[in-house]
Amino acid sequence: MAVAVGRGFLVRPCSSSSFLRNDLPKSSLGITTTFSPSKPATSRRYSPTVVRAQQRPTWLPGLDPPPYLDGTLPGDFGFDPLGLGEDPESLKWYVQAELVHARFAMAGVAGILFTDLLRVTGIRNLPVWYEAGAVKFEFASTRTLFIVQLLLMGFAETKRYMDFISPGSQAKEGSFFGLEASLEGLEPGYPGGPLLNPLGLAKDIKNAHEWKLKEIKNGRLAMVAMLGIFVQASVTHVGPIDNLVEHLSNPWHKTIIQTLANSGS
Repeated sequence: MAVAVGRGFLVRPCSSSSFLRNDLPKSSLGITTTFSPSKPATSRRYSPTVVRAQQRPTWLPGLDPPPYLDGTLPGDFGFDPLGLGEDPESLKWYVQAELVHARFAMAGVAGILFTDLLRVTGIRNLPVWYEAGAVKFEFASTRTLFIVQLLLMGFAETKRYMDFISPGSQAKEGSFFGLEASLEGLEPGYPGGPLLNPLGLAKDIKNAHEWKLKEIKNGRLAMVAMLGIFVQASVTHVGPIDNLVEHLSNPWHKTIIQTLANSGS
């Protein structure tokens, strides 16, 4: 939105360089000046126009975000084309759901790349990531491992949901086998403590907006990367490190375009 200051003013004739250097504000303030001579070689009438820059970045520059996305949430750039966050209670749940998916994606991408690197370099004899679930282990059957995982994940997700419904309830004494002091229960989605925040990067979670923003940005990038790994595995039937090595061996002919073209033929 531009605010025009319409009252003109008269100044003594001066060179353009000195005028820009001394009389006008910096261009970074978003101020432009237009002028028209009233009397040639005598005086000039200047009419400055002040342009107020947009204070909040949005996912599409110049787009007004919806009113319920006021920029207070970490990573809020006004992106909600389907209007899923219009209901305040639903918005709270979507925020927590995105946070959990982001953390799983970051862990998944790191695990896939690390194990794939060990496999390709021959350091360890590991299966490719999308076949790891079918591996039979000697110490336990697949059914036993599935039940154990179901119980552990179910317990953690139940505790997380209970803390979402009643914030702070899971930090009360005796609610987590005596480990409440180690988790602290800072706020829903951010349990913290020595176990989940060993470096103490966000002890004051209420004012840790910058750390929250960094986490959600990296998490969103990891979710996109995870989607790319899924598509890559479906098309090439190898791991991401294998694809990277093949591309580096012939960068001009081993690209995503040639890969997709060959897969469709």
